[in-house]
Amino acid sequence: VQPPYDLSNTTMAAFGLCGACRMEYEDPRDRRFHAQPIACHACGPKVSLERMDGQPVFVDRYTMLDAVDAVASLVRRGEIVAIKGLGGYHLACDATNASAVERLRFRKRRYGKAFAMMARDLDVIGRYCKVDEPAAALLRNTVAPIVLLPASGGERLPDAVAPGLDRLGFMLPYTPLHHLALRRLDRPVVMTSGNLGDEPQCIDDDANGRLRGIADFILRHDRRVANRVDDSVVRVVAGRTRIVRRARGYAPAPIPLPEGFEKAPRLTAMGADLKSTFCLLKEGEAILSQHQGDLKNERTFTDYLKNLGFYSRIYEQAPQAVAVDLHPGYLSAQHGRALAGEGGLPLIPIQHHHAHVASCMAENGVPLDTGPVLGVALDGLGYGDDGALWGGEFLLADYRDYRRLGTFKPVAMLGGERAVREPWRNTYAHIVAEMGWPSFAMNFRELALYRYLAGKPIDVMVAMLAKGLNAPPASSCGRLFDAVAAAMGICADEASYEGEAAMRLEALIDEEVLDEAGDDPAYPFGIPDLKGSGLPYIEPLMMWQALLGDMILDTPRPVMAARFHKGLARAVGAMVGKLAVRCGERFTGTVALSGGCFQNAILYEEVHRRLEALGFRVIGHAEVPSNDGGLALGQAAVAAARLLAR
Repeated sequence: VQPPYDLSNTTMAAFGLCGACRMEYEDPRDRRFHAQPIACHACGPKVSLERMDGQPVFVDRYTMLDAVDAVASLVRRGEIVAIKGLGGYHLACDATNASAVERLRFRKRRYGKAFAMMARDLDVIGRYCKVDEPAAALLRNTVAPIVLLPASGGERLPDAVAPGLDRLGFMLPYTPLHHLALRRLDRPVVMTSGNLGDEPQCIDDDANGRLRGIADFILRHDRRVANRVDDSVVRVVAGRTRIVRRARGYAPAPIPLPEGFEKAPRLTAMGADLKSTFCLLKEGEAILSQHQGDLKNERTFTDYLKNLGFYSRIYEQAPQAVAVDLHPGYLSAQHGRALAGEGGLPLIPIQHHHAHVASCMAENGVPLDTGPVLGVALDGLGYGDDGALWGGEFLLADYRDYRRLGTFKPVAMLGGERAVREPWRNTYAHIVAEMGWPSFAMNFRELALYRYLAGKPIDVMVAMLAKGLNAPPASSCGRLFDAVAAAMGICADEASYEGEAAMRLEALIDEEVLDEAGDDPAYPFGIPDLKGSGLPYIEPLMMWQALLGDMILDTPRPVMAARFHKGLARAVGAMVGKLAVRCGERFTGTVALSGGCFQNAILYEEVHRRLEALGFRVIGHAEVPSNDGGLALGQAAVAAARLLAR
């Protein structure tokens, strides 16, 4: 399914062709015959450079340069420049200038998340990052994504570019304007989305108002941005390119559904609320939208609704059913329920982790009538079909249904969503759940961690646990990562963005410990049965004892980070092996790895290696994100399978 593409249907329609361009466009013998974006300096878009304070633009005391060329001079001078690109505005500054980068962080209110960068060529990137041939091919690709690269070049950038991380996100210029603006710059340039905090990036008339106070200058052109779209982000993991954020260049390229889905009805899957995307099903193909963002932001939700209508129109897709997440509080689900009600359409609620596993199956071409796979879905949170919060799940699943076979130990989220923003709450909750506060105080009183936690409002936490007040239990792998990271002093008080603690923990890892033969360095986990339900679960008690023991011995944090990752991967592998025996002949031998925690490259590679060594066929994500950015594809696959079964 491809949208129509002709000059009159693009944003170039506003620029009437001059005589010379018209002749080239209409002459079958000309190489520009029906070149849809044809234009020249006389009839094409115009570029202008303005100061955000309204004063005349003088790059220095004597000259006013060409608008695009002036950007290089302004960036070298330490200014912040808003640049209108293909899918919206970027904010640019000199990535080697710590003062400029920190000023951009303060003005943009983006205090911890890494900035993406752009460089004019591979030689500039190679001074700061390891660029092997697969990475170079990705950077040169016509999609021009942001590629996450090891920060192991001969030169270093200020910590403010990517605080606490060992990888840098680079892209090459992907429009003529970018090429011209960077041609005189022999240094990397921060090229982050033009917005405030987590709002959608600015696209047109709103830029001056919304970027005032952030940018010093604005480089704009008069071609309208028809559809806001972020830059895509990719990473090479286990020898494959894996999409972290699917947007410009990748979306909305249709994804063919596997064998058996040829007669799937048209439907709309609403996705999740974080890293949100939606998905349309039509003629056996899934049209997954570009990354939308966090729907709790009012502007983002408005943009999500606008894009949903836009996609429905251009693909001429009138849904016959609507698929939503089980979570009653998701804005995406609420809108989906309203959409189904208005149209008198079937509403199909789908469990979060089942959708994750189905997304992985669909991407990897698992046919509709294949027997069940063993899905491992590890993430922050998802609403379980029992009304509890899940996040570390082992499912025997096909497209139509699933059965929960195992999980992580449920631990209270003290303060509900505040536990996501304040990782220390997870550390305290885990310690209390595993050994109790009195035992922790008796055995580990000399630790700085004890003194740190003792200075928190412990009495309030005790009351919350005793009364079960705003302390829902969650079997969350993501919250375990937060708890361990905070115990080691990483983002303990506050995480400035979702997943920060886990990402910093991964960046700390001592590779030599990770590469040691055998599992002696790995922290141990247990796998008992959960009382009453018969579900085996991953029990972190021994891990905590070993971690706290290492703290007493002043073991370096990179060693502890490696031991945790290695131990967790071993526990996941052991759980899969145990469950596979229980499943017997019902299990096909395929293990699907999905959920946001598997964007951790070390965890994914370690689990993948161990499962393959046990003889399993292992599938993971590459074309769609393993986090909630790929959830809508799984929702669509499950809903279609159920409708076809009827």
